Amino acid sequence: MVKFFGNNSNIFWLIEALFIAILCSTFIYIEWLGFTFPLLNTLLGVMGLWMLLKSRGKVWSMSGFLIALFWFWWIALSFRYYGFAWAMPLGMITVASIYGGIFWLFIKIAYYIEKQWKVDTLFLKALFILLFSSIHPFGFDWLKFELIFIDSYFGIEKWQFSMILLAIVCFIKNKCQGYSQKISLILLFLAMDLNISKSSSIDSGIKLVTTYVNIDDKWKPEFEVQQMTNVYTYIEKAMDQNYSIVVLPESVIPKFINKYEDIKDRLKRYSNDITIVIGGLYLDDDGTPRNSTYIFSKDQMQIANKVVLVPFGEANPLPEFLSNWVNKIFYHGAVDYKPSREIYDYKINNTTYRNAICFEATSEKLYKNPPQYMIAISNNGWFTPSIEPTLQKLLLKYYSKKYSITIYHSINASESYTIESGKVLRPYSP
Repeated sequence: MVKFFGNNSNIFWLIEALFIAILCSTFIYIEWLGFTFPLLNTLLGVMGLWMLLKSRGKVWSMSGFLIALFWFWWIALSFRYYGFAWAMPLGMITVASIYGGIFWLFIKIAYYIEKQWKVDTLFLKALFILLFSSIHPFGFDWLKFELIFIDSYFGIEKWQFSMILLAIVCFIKNKCQGYSQKISLILLFLAMDLNISKSSSIDSGIKLVTTYVNIDDKWKPEFEVQQMTNVYTYIEKAMDQNYSIVVLPESVIPKFINKYEDIKDRLKRYSNDITIVIGGLYLDDDGTPRNSTYIFSKDQMQIANKVVLVPFGEANPLPEFLSNWVNKIFYHGAVDYKPSREIYDYKINNTTYRNAICFEATSEKLYKNPPQYMIAISNNGWFTPSIEPTLQKLLLKYYSKKYSITIYHSINASESYTIESGKVLRPYSP
């Protein structure tokens, strides 16, 4: 191929970068298609990292751009709901360019370090990939290279991922000599996931509701009555089926629930027979909105506000003068949501659950000193149809495995599920 295109061919380096991005992204699309192939994910993941570590210059930078494009193209789909559908391609390129720029900046620094202090860029690139999960552009932390191995024969802990990278570095550095192959194989063996799955501890008394409400209709006043009727129907059906807890998705009630006594009173009455965990909005006395979970149990109400807000979607991470301009142009002057300062845990029937609302369930911050269980609620309607629900599920599998936490996840616009020890144990139908 090199002979055909030539070493300096623009086509060749683009093809190389594209191939690297495909290898590092295939695990997402296999999951999206509904299949799990641990052997394939293992082989393609190692091959993708091997090619990425060997790449230099513009291939390295373009690989970062294309990997981000394959992982995050769906982010721009939300533009269609703000009247900017024409800007979706621009949004996709912008997101990918941010990551491509990070890769470009790093490789420039790496070459400088190599020139000044004779440190091989191969080791620097391995260190960069290992630590990349700590880089959060605008607070967005979904690009974790160890996620590639969530459904493979390797573990996803940092030390296991470092063994994989070290094995590849050893293999490349010693040009496939016999002893280097043996060392690489030993390192790869050390990185294998040898944990034996524990017996299931999921609560069969929890009903996770899946809804399919279109974002275009969700906030229209003429659909409010029907949406509220649907909510009450879901709760009554769960009661008839003798569930002890029913969980409904993020903002399934498109109102500031704390301002509607009739809604609160009806949910409190239901809560004498079934505990209700439900997504809705909350309005502070000063008019600041919050994204919240309401917990109704035994005629009592608790409110758990969101801690980690979606960058740009709920809170603008830009400086104030730019933030106000962006909100005015793209969000019709809407004010940012306000995050809670404290992570919220609540008890139901003597079991403690961590509250998580959509994006924050995929944030490392929410897993600080976690209890054994989490109840997460999401609204994926902003980004469907796309791979976003799949990538979200893979991230929850990653955190469930890493922190030994069982996650009950109720969703709008994609299937709800329960995850334990990194495995999806129980899907749910609407």
